[in-house]
Amino acid sequence: MFWPLSTSPEGATTLDRVLLRRIAIGVAAAGGVLLLLVIGFIGYCAYTLPLQPNPSADQGPGAAIYATSTGEPVAARGVYRGEKLKPDHLPPNLVKAVVAIEDRRFFEHDGIDPRGMLRAAFRDLWGQRAAEGASTITQQLARLTYLSPERSLRRKVQEIMLAFWLESRLSKQEILARYLNNVYFGAGAFGADAAAQRYFGKSASDLDLAETAMLAGLIRAPSQLAPSRNLEAARKRSETVIEAMLDSGAIDKAQARAARKQPPQLAVPPETEPNDNYFLDTAEAEVKRLVGSSPLDLAVTTTFDPALQDAAERAVHRWLDGDGARRHVGQAALVAMAPDGAILAMVGGRDYAESQFNRVTQAHRQPGSLFKIFVYLTALSNGYRPDTPVIDQPVQIGDWEPKDYDGRYHGRVSLDTAFAQSFNSVAAQLIQAVGVDRVIAMAKSLGVQSELPSVPSIALGSAEVNLLEMTRAMDAIATDSKSIEPYTVRSIKSKGSAPIYIRPEAVSDRPGWQGAWPDMMRLLEAVVTQGTGRAARLDRRAGGKTGTTDDYRDAWFVGFTTDIIVGVWVGNDDHSPMDQVAGGDIPAKIWHDFTTEAERIMAKQPPGIPGALTGSTTPPASAAAPSTASGAPLPAEVQPAAAMTQAAPGPLRGPPLVVDTGTLVVQGVVIHLDGVDGETGAPARELVRYLSGRPVACEPVEDGSGQYRCKLGDYDLGEAVVLNGAGRAAANASERMRGAEDRARAFNRGIWRR
Repeated sequence: MFWPLSTSPEGATTLDRVLLRRIAIGVAAAGGVLLLLVIGFIGYCAYTLPLQPNPSADQGPGAAIYATSTGEPVAARGVYRGEKLKPDHLPPNLVKAVVAIEDRRFFEHDGIDPRGMLRAAFRDLWGQRAAEGASTITQQLARLTYLSPERSLRRKVQEIMLAFWLESRLSKQEILARYLNNVYFGAGAFGADAAAQRYFGKSASDLDLAETAMLAGLIRAPSQLAPSRNLEAARKRSETVIEAMLDSGAIDKAQARAARKQPPQLAVPPETEPNDNYFLDTAEAEVKRLVGSSPLDLAVTTTFDPALQDAAERAVHRWLDGDGARRHVGQAALVAMAPDGAILAMVGGRDYAESQFNRVTQAHRQPGSLFKIFVYLTALSNGYRPDTPVIDQPVQIGDWEPKDYDGRYHGRVSLDTAFAQSFNSVAAQLIQAVGVDRVIAMAKSLGVQSELPSVPSIALGSAEVNLLEMTRAMDAIATDSKSIEPYTVRSIKSKGSAPIYIRPEAVSDRPGWQGAWPDMMRLLEAVVTQGTGRAARLDRRAGGKTGTTDDYRDAWFVGFTTDIIVGVWVGNDDHSPMDQVAGGDIPAKIWHDFTTEAERIMAKQPPGIPGALTGSTTPPASAAAPSTASGAPLPAEVQPAAAMTQAAPGPLRGPPLVVDTGTLVVQGVVIHLDGVDGETGAPARELVRYLSGRPVACEPVEDGSGQYRCKLGDYDLGEAVVLNGAGRAAANASERMRGAEDRARAFNRGIWRR
């Protein structure tokens, strides 16, 4: 029999005490290790705290609102910044809205809010939607300013550390200001003022209660709730903000009721129509070319006409979805231009959402017989006439044997008949007669920038070009111009400043082939009235040219009326053949339908911004003979001996003559722009083009200096001169004028160009 070592109560107690002691020691050791780990982790978090702020959106290029020529906004692109809000001038309603929805106890806690964390955790546990988040505004600022987007325990600990640190060195108003200036509100808007400008076209200080509620509601999910993308969701979220403000006592019931009665109205349409982006991409590229990657928020006035754009898309899709679908036509492109080169509408493809490739500007395709416009214009410039007899007959040039599309030859015909019927052998004979290089030079002079090989087959469009090149060339021919420069941007300005750019008036140089113009018009009109382009015929004067390539891989029609020049291309991106679609078929029909509707639209519109006008290119006269910038002598009554005396102070208004960029002659009186040291030469000639005979309103400054401040419309002319690098800030210049000079230097404009 075995007996236990001890059965007494005293023995059991001893064992329990030993066991408890060992457990206590183990727990203490584990606790110590855990404490050391916690302390070590906290120390590691503190040691790895980022010391440099995150890159700010201010370091990149600014944003731009694009508007039609009549000023109606159509799209916004880029990163918006706006003005920085000052801690002592924060908009009260915005503060109330943000605090109510993001951190109701902001003015009570010291960086973190344990009550708010517990409240958010409780609501999460019970599946309730929280009206406000768990992170305080100070924590969010720490995350925005110093931390990465990663979700980890280390980042959360560092966030709390930084929140305490920020609270210890900044006032509540300073924290709020920094937060409101950096938080993202969606649609490229960083900061409250940027968001106010982006969505409502006004500064943050001018927002009403409903607008501030909408902005405050965006902070939680800016990409999903941005009103430019999801207006209905943004309005529902703003209702939640108003309820939170009411619940927290920030507003009363009457204010809430008034806010609900006047929902915010967007200054920019909620969503850009997808296919408008072909035009906007082109305009954006032009803005970058003109002013670079500007750090300023810009307002860009374009040449875009929404009504014409809609008409263009309807015409293109009507034929692509109808006859085009049956005849293997996958894509189409259309560009419409005013006679001065302003691009009014652009369809770069069937669907921008599927393909951002712009077939107006980026697709290089063979133009086929459309290239004959350069061959025939060169021939007319070298003695040929529309009634000159030519023979449509077999031709062989080396290994090349061009044939007409129908396989027949028509014998003796006139030049205009050969062009209207697009006989290939005649074009081949003409390019032999006038020379390949002359035809290439003609095409280049009219705006074709693509590479053109010096081979005879170029007469039938063997080289690749794009639709915009061929349309601008037709524009130059139709308007009897040496060359036309297509453009999408009329003006660029930044908030509260003089224009950064205004498109100068075009110089109307006469072409070397001017004598051939009436005959070329006769040929182009014959194509529409009796030739291959009869499907484009209108009930008014029109002209144009068809183009079709081998195996029907490309089909073109580019034509004009008195008011508009339109180019159309159809084909397939993979160069596969269409089902016998020629230039006089679907392209001419698209052209006809669009142009017919465009003429009706333009007839109803009020006169728009004028196109290109003649500008002076005469070099300035010598210093010995005082003159205006255009080279014209000053009127006798304002020659230096008589006019450089101080004029009697008083307002002056009228079209100015330019002596230099700081000196004008208005109503026969020589005046000096306040704060501007003028320049002669090229800067003065650019100012002549900028003014283009428009009247200026000038008022004398009150300091007795005899200088004037002049305005062109709403813009200060002196500031515009300095901002564009056409003059310097004088010794007496204001701080604003000196700032304009600093910007001109920074952007290498005008006389500061390196």
